[in-house]
Amino acid sequence: MKNFISISKTIQPFNKNLTIEGDKSLSIRWALLASQASGKSKSINLLKSEDVIDTLRCLKKLGIKVRLTKNFCEIIGNGLNKFKYKKNLVLNAGNSGTLGRLLIGLLIHSNEKIKIIGDKSLSRRDFQRVTKPLSNFGAKFQTNSGKLPIYINGTNKPRPITYYENKGSAQCKSSIMLAALNTKGITKIKAKKSRDHTELLFKHLNLPIKIYKNKKFDYIDIDGGRQIKPINYKIPSDISSSAFFIILTALSKNSKLNIKNVNVNPTRTGILKILKLMGIKIKTNNERIYKGEKIADLYVESTKKLKSINCPIKLNSQAIDEFLLIFLVAAKAKGVSYFKKLSELNQKESPRLLWGSKILDKMGIKNIVSNDSIKIYGNPKLEIKKNIVIKNFLKDHRVFMTSVIAALIFGGNWQIFDKISINTSFPSFLRKIRKLGAQIK
Repeated sequence: MKNFISISKTIQPFNKNLTIEGDKSLSIRWALLASQASGKSKSINLLKSEDVIDTLRCLKKLGIKVRLTKNFCEIIGNGLNKFKYKKNLVLNAGNSGTLGRLLIGLLIHSNEKIKIIGDKSLSRRDFQRVTKPLSNFGAKFQTNSGKLPIYINGTNKPRPITYYENKGSAQCKSSIMLAALNTKGITKIKAKKSRDHTELLFKHLNLPIKIYKNKKFDYIDIDGGRQIKPINYKIPSDISSSAFFIILTALSKNSKLNIKNVNVNPTRTGILKILKLMGIKIKTNNERIYKGEKIADLYVESTKKLKSINCPIKLNSQAIDEFLLIFLVAAKAKGVSYFKKLSELNQKESPRLLWGSKILDKMGIKNIVSNDSIKIYGNPKLEIKKNIVIKNFLKDHRVFMTSVIAALIFGGNWQIFDKISINTSFPSFLRKIRKLGAQIK
């Protein structure tokens, strides 16, 4: 079976309703916390992507009973620090930085050496940002210059720590929070603003967590060693996955789209704020709170006049997974757009800032890129009429999907490789795109 797709026609106008699969960040966090609960937890709309399936496989290897059906997932947790496993255990985190980093935080109490591995892309990413602070709890690590594979030797008596997270990484913060959960005493965290799904789950479970906030940092105190009750959860739709369809609608002609039950957590809605600043019409309807998370339906229409932007740095962490798509908007906007302090993009599955520049180059859009910033010279009249090939991007699902959206909006003859990359986060992506009328071969 061929591992590429071909697109040679732009998408025709559409007016549709759409439902997106469950939020990946919440799916993984729910599963990991359910493994620490005492008893049966159940979720509906769990994302069945490779990253989440890898999470469930790791939990099974750690002695956790998991039942996954078409309609729900059940996890029977053994309680805090109650993993049961054999010697010489190897856990494969696949492509998932969220799984790899958070899982290590849960394992600081392990009493046998455990090896953590991942795929080629994950094995290039920096794990020292979690192993270094986690070692202060008393765990011992052997790493490949801070990268996978990693060997962890836990400690029977982890000690609480004081931790400063200065990168705006929710993965690093959450890894420390899960370690603190398994540690008696108060762990103190000062964290640069980032996603707060873990904090909201802690609050929902009535775990002893205190949070103080100012404009730049969150201060989190966790009093660990408390048992967790089971967690029944209906996972809301993923805003990062929804973003592909928002951009497709906004940049296509005479199109409208309504996406239902999307997680619009304020730490994730930078994409919506940036798009509105650029002139895109987005409405949030039927807003409500579900177990601490803000949920809404999103309505978007085609936008004829797009504005360039000097993107506020404060929105970076809220839109870190969506910048490749935002670059496409800048490509069609009038004027020069400027995005700064984006070095964290190059800590993802591929060096995404560089890949964003490469895609724009192939499209014929002038851009100037550095190690942490990019200037994009928009062309509102851009119509691509040449052949474009996208490959060798470390199977980064967001590079693949962004290229699909670009082809459907701007035209040209595109050949986009590694279509299986979408299985890590959004297996139904191509199927849903086709339902909107896209012609993909």
